[in-house]
Parts: sequence; C-alpha cells; structure tokens
Amino acid sequence: MRIVLLGAPGSGKGTQSQRLVQRFGIPQVSTGDLLRSAVARGTPLGLAAKDAMQAGKLVEDSIVLGMIRERMGDADTANGFILDGFPRNLAQAAALDVLLGQVGKPLTAVVLMEVDYAELTRRIAGRRSCQTCGSVYNIYTMPLGAQPRCQNCADHPLLYQRPDDNEETVVQRLRVYEEQTRPLVNYYRRKGLLRVINAQGEVDAITQLLVDALAARPEKARSKAAKKVAKKAAKKSAKKSGKKSTKKSPSKAAKKSARKAARKPAKKQSRKTADKSPVKRRRLAKPARRTVAKKPPRKATKRAGTRRRTRR
Repeated sequence: MRIVLLGAPGSGKGTQSQRLVQRFGIPQVSTGDLLRSAVARGTPLGLAAKDAMQAGKLVEDSIVLGMIRERMGDADTANGFILDGFPRNLAQAAALDVLLGQVGKPLTAVVLMEVDYAELTRRIAGRRSCQTCGSVYNIYTMPLGAQPRCQNCADHPLLYQRPDDNEETVVQRLRVYEEQTRPLVNYYRRKGLLRVINAQGEVDAITQLLVDALAARPEKARSKAAKKVAKKAAKKSAKKSGKKSTKKSPSKAAKKSARKAARKPAKKQSRKTADKSPVKRRRLAKPARRTVAKKPPRKATKRAGTRRRTRR
C-alpha cells in the first residue's frame, strides 16, 4: 500500500496519516521531516538543503527527490508508505512517478480529501499548539469561555498560535493550492489512482471513509474514445426516435416560405372557409336572398311640343 494523500491545508492529511500508520503498520514519509533529519545528520543532501534555506530560497526538487530515494531504501517501506506533503505540483508528480518506478515501488492509490474552504479557514485560523508537548487544539471546538490551555501537560501551559495560521496567510495558502496542487487531481484520475472522500466531519468517521476508499475502485476519467462512442450512441438513439414520428422535418425552402407568410398581414377568411370543419365537411346553407320591392313603372305622358321642328 503506497499512498499519497491530497488535500488543501487544514484538510486533515497529517491526522489521517497517523491513523493509517497505526492501522496498517506502514511509515509516514514527510518531506519536512526528511529535510530536518538530513540537515541534523549533516548528509550531503542535508547540507545542500541547509544552504538553500539559509539563503532564503526554496529547496530544489532534485534535493527532495534524492531524500525520498534514500528513504525508499529503508526496510520499513517494503510493505508500503504514506507520502505527506509531496508532490505539490505537476512537475514533482511526474518526477516522483519516474523515481518510484526506478526503485520498483509505484503508487497504488491517491486519496483526495475534500473540505469546504470556509471550514478550512476555521480549522487553520482556530488552530493552537502546545510548545511543550506539541499537541494541537482548535479554539472553535473548545468549551466557550475556557482559556486555551494544554490538557496533556501537568502544568497546563497556555497554547500559542503559529505565525502562518492567521486568516490572511490561510487565504494565500489556499490560492497557491488551487493554482499548483489542484491540477494533480486530474493527473492522478487519468492514471486510474484517484479516490475522493468528504473529509468534513468526525475524525473517526473520516478514517473509516478513507479505509473504505482505499479498498474501493479508483475513479476513472473518460477517455476521448469513450466520449466519442457515447456521442455516437446518443446520435443513434436520437435518430431512432425521429424515425418513429410520421412527420418529416421541413426543408430550408419550406421554412423560408413559412417565415415570409408569417410577415404578411393575415387575409380575412371567407365565410365558407371559416365554417369548414377540419374533421368533417358539411354543406353550407345558402343565404336567403333579399327581396327588394320594385318601383311601379312610370306612365308615359305626352308633352306638348316635344317633337323637334326640323329646319327646312
């Protein structure tokens, strides 16, 4: 079981990694722990990382990958491992695949732990730590009015907030995650390694979801060929359903003439046309003729001197 846990800052990757370590007996490989250990031991990679950190630069990917290669040679990684904090971008993911392929330990699963960003902000901004034992608490889950003190230490020291746990820093970290790390979701989905769980809720319930996801089939991205086949099938079914209809689709010329007719003003229908029923024709009764009383003829009257005299 060789696992990568993906998720935004505050999604609970560290907590769930520790639970998987206890359940499956495989080590958690944290790049931060590797860097600190290498610097403390004074290894060549550790010295190179120390020089970069002292200069205020980011440690190069080649140095981190070299430390991971050394860690994969330890005996406790034979049955698997959980990568925490790496990879963070597509270039690191591609380089990690090459490295793990070379050592014969490719990844078997990648789990995305989804949490709403408002909840992530509440988790990180409310996080408090104990400087003595390192225990982590959240002020939003503590009793109201209680002082943020460590419950594990005998003297119950006050908890402190890390400088990068304020709201402004959280917003920036989430922006970087969205731009750089979020593209890894589709990268591992295409490789057939991705599982997705809702990591918002009780810790025990999330652990069970995580274990179930590791045992389930990964999410698969639809290939271009599969999309083409689905599109072809949809067209075929649409064609079949169109054949069932007796009406033919109107041609372009018919549509054009219909549009022209619609623009013309409607003619008044004759009585005969209006009274015709579309279901059954019937003869219309002829309208009764109007009888007009005729005027009596005028009597011919002789008028004197009506004849014209002809000139001789």
